Amino acid sequence: MERDNLTNKQLDYAVFLPALSGFYATYVGKQRFPDANGNLYVESTRVPADFENGVEGLNWLNPDQAYFPYHWALYSAGHAELDVNKHSPKEDMIRNRDRSRSFVLGDSGGFQIGKGVWEGEWRDINSPAVIAKMQDCINRKTETRTIKDKNGKEKTVTVDLVKEYQNRIEAAQKKREQVLAWMDAYMDYGMILDIPAWVERSPEGRAATGITSYIEAVEATYVNNDYFMANRTGACKFLNVLQGENHDDAEDWYERMKKYCDPKQYDKPFNGWAMGGQNMCDVHLILKRLVTLRFDGLLQEGLHDWMHFLGTSKLEWACLLTDIQRAVRKYHNPKFTISFDCASPFLASANGQIYIQTEIEDRKKWVYRMVPSVDNKKYATDTRRFKDAVLGDKLFKNFTDSPVSERCTIKDVCIYKPGDLNKIGKEGKTSWDSFSYAIQMGHNVWSHISAVQEANRQYDANVIPNMLVQEDFDRILFRNLVDEIFAINDRKKALDHIDHYSKFWDRIIGTRGNTGKRLTNASAMYNKHCEEVDASEHHRDDSGMDESKLDKLEEEQGE
Repeated sequence: MERDNLTNKQLDYAVFLPALSGFYATYVGKQRFPDANGNLYVESTRVPADFENGVEGLNWLNPDQAYFPYHWALYSAGHAELDVNKHSPKEDMIRNRDRSRSFVLGDSGGFQIGKGVWEGEWRDINSPAVIAKMQDCINRKTETRTIKDKNGKEKTVTVDLVKEYQNRIEAAQKKREQVLAWMDAYMDYGMILDIPAWVERSPEGRAATGITSYIEAVEATYVNNDYFMANRTGACKFLNVLQGENHDDAEDWYERMKKYCDPKQYDKPFNGWAMGGQNMCDVHLILKRLVTLRFDGLLQEGLHDWMHFLGTSKLEWACLLTDIQRAVRKYHNPKFTISFDCASPFLASANGQIYIQTEIEDRKKWVYRMVPSVDNKKYATDTRRFKDAVLGDKLFKNFTDSPVSERCTIKDVCIYKPGDLNKIGKEGKTSWDSFSYAIQMGHNVWSHISAVQEANRQYDANVIPNMLVQEDFDRILFRNLVDEIFAINDRKKALDHIDHYSKFWDRIIGTRGNTGKRLTNASAMYNKHCEEVDASEHHRDDSGMDESKLDKLEEEQGE
C-alpha cells in the first residue's frame, strides 16, 4: 500500500500542527523498547497485518516509515516528562526524532498553571504581596488543620507554615527550570511560560497560584520571561505569548510584553509570537496586532519569523491564516510563517468519534464530519476492510479512507468478541482495547491534516467559504482586503483601513465559535464562551472535549 506524503503537499499554506497526545506518543515510543523478556508494548499479533512498518508507521514525524509523513507537530510541556535526565520511552517519538527532518513546537504548560495543576507561588517573590505572605507565615509559625488520610479518616496535623510556603515558592521555580530545560533539549520553537490572563477566573488557579488579578498574571509572566531570557541556551527559539480577554487587556498585555522581542532592548530577543486569549480568535484584533508589530519593528525577517495561533480548529481559519501569511511575506517578511494547532483528532477518538469526510462547498460553512465510530463485538472475527464493513453495513453514510484505515480490517478496531476478557481479567462492554483508540487517532490525524490542505487547495481554486466573502452589496473577499492592508506602508492608514471594514470582521466566526463583534464586547461574553471550550492544555478548540479522558484510557483498558 502507498504512503501519503503530506509534507510534500503543504506548499505555502499556514502550517497546521497536530497537538500530539501523550497517549498516542506512548504507543510509538514504548514499542521501540521491548521489556526484559523481549515482549513488545503492543504484541505483534495485535498489530494489523498490513501495518508493514508496525506501530512506528503511526509516527508521522518519521519520514522514512510513517504511513503519512508530515513534518510538523506541537507537544505540550503540560503533559510531558520534564526531567531531561530521566529515560522516558513513552516520549521517544519526540525525544529521539530526526531534528533535521521534523519540527516540533513546544507549548509551555501555562494552561496547567491557570487551572491549578502546577501548584506553586508563581508571583514575584520580591513583590509586596509575597513578602507580606511570608511574613505572615513567620509570625504565625504553625497552623493546626483537620485532614483526611488515604482511608478517608479525619486526623489533626500541625503544619509548619514557613516551610509550607517556601515549598510553594520552590515548586514554581523548579517547574520554571524544568520547562526551560525541556524546551532547550527537545523543541525547535517553544512558547514562553505565560500565566494566562484568565487565571483570576479559575477557582483552582487562584487557590493554587495565589494570583487573583489580571495585573498579577502580567507580573508573574514577567518573572518567567526574565528567567527564560537569562537562562536559555539558544538551542530552542522562543515565542512571546500574547494574552488578554478583551481588546483593552490585549493591547495592554502587548505594550507590556513587546520589549522581550525588541532587538533594541535585548541582544538576543525572543523569536516570534504566540497568539493566545482574544488575540487568537478575533480577526479585527489580529490584523491590528500584525500591523502594529510591523510598524513597531517586531516582525522582522530573521528575528521574528514565526507566529503561532493556539487552539485553532475551524477549516475556514486555515485559509484565513494562509491569506495573512502570504500578505506578510509579500509586503514585509518573506520568511514569515503562521502555524496553528488543535487536539481535536485525539480528543475525538477519546470520545469515540471518527472522521468520515470533509465538507467543502462554495459559499457554505466548511466542516470536518465526525460520527460515533463502530464498536460492536460481532465484528471481532470480521476480516473485511474497515471501509468496506462500515459502508457495506450502512454504519456510516460516507467514509474517506486514510493510509491508516486502509491498512485495517474492522476486527483490528473491534478486537474483543463476546466472552473475551480484557487485560485486567474482566469482560467489558466495549469491543475496543486501548490500541483501538490509537489506530483511530492515527486515522483522525491524517484526516485533519488532509482536510486543512484540501481546504487551502479549494480556496486557491476560488471555492470560498461563506464567512470569508461578503456579497450583500459588493463582492468583498477576505484575501483581497488582507492584501490591501499590508500593501499600505503607513501605520495609521493601515489601521484605519482595518477599522473601515469592522462589520466584515464581525461576521467572521472566531475559532472559539463566536464572532468578532461579540468578542469585542464586554469581557463577560468572552469569559462565558472561554469557559465552555477549554479542551486541553493550551489547546482550546471548539470541540468541547476533555483530554483528561485520554489519561484514563490505559487504566480503564488494563494497560
